[in-house]
Amino acid sequence: MKYINKGDKPTKKGFGEGLAKAGEKHSNLICLGTDITSSVGMNYFSEKFPERFFSLGIAEQNAIGVAAGFALAGKVPVFSTYGVFAAMRVTDQIRVSVCYNNLHVVIGGAHAGISVGPDGATHQALEDIAVMRVLPNMTVLSPCDATQTKLMTIAAIEKVKGPVYVRFGREAVPDFTDSNQEFEIGKGQLLKDGNDVSIISTGHLTWEALHAAYQLEKEGISARVINIHTIKPIDEHIIVKAARETGAIITAEEHQVYGGFGSAVAEVVVRNFPVLMDFIGMNDSFGESGKPEELMQKYGMTAASVIEKVKKMLSL
Repeated sequence: MKYINKGDKPTKKGFGEGLAKAGEKHSNLICLGTDITSSVGMNYFSEKFPERFFSLGIAEQNAIGVAAGFALAGKVPVFSTYGVFAAMRVTDQIRVSVCYNNLHVVIGGAHAGISVGPDGATHQALEDIAVMRVLPNMTVLSPCDATQTKLMTIAAIEKVKGPVYVRFGREAVPDFTDSNQEFEIGKGQLLKDGNDVSIISTGHLTWEALHAAYQLEKEGISARVINIHTIKPIDEHIIVKAARETGAIITAEEHQVYGGFGSAVAEVVVRNFPVLMDFIGMNDSFGESGKPEELMQKYGMTAASVIEKVKKMLSL
């Protein structure tokens, strides 16, 4: 099937809609905000269930401690702020209070990637996947559009027992997956089959990977597209199968190439079936202030960049 954009929609809205939907079913679900409620989509929950929403001010480290306390008391706490704060400002508290105790705390890392745009390097979360995936007991989710973000937020609340990090963005991006889609945490999705090369993507770059594959098909290149919405635990089977059947892999992520999603895929490949690989992502640099689409183009995170990498790889 060919995926079509239903209309641009911020993934943060999907996160908020998922919280509000889950709140209807789970009376023990609570949300913790840090002065940026609407910026991360938590207003959908706070407006519907004000008695279960707690604004703790700009005190992210304290919020994680509060979340751990709520979890120990039998609640399901969701804490969200910008990814640069959610994953890095509170790493110690997440590691010791949440992961060490294997508590079911859902952490929403908003404004992820360079597409935050004008907020600049300090607010562009480009290291959060690397930080979160190394923590024991942590599940790391990176949905590809708003619809999937909504569904995966609900799944993070209902299907996971321990800590969960959900990564999502601010800008409106193509919303192309079906609300009735079948997905399972820990299982990748084959979006387009192909035999010449595999493009394995996560988050916002999955749409770019699909567009690249459609263009390559017109040029006689058969590209397989796989969406990995669960970075940890990662779906080794779908990755190894792609390596065996296509013999070449390019990963795509809106994140540093060092230690991130591409590294996670490479770890699977090198252990099981080594093949030629290349990586789309930030190449060991900080971002800058600018329009999201201009930054994505400048730092090589577009369909055109994927096409260029594929052609170069297949010409070797």
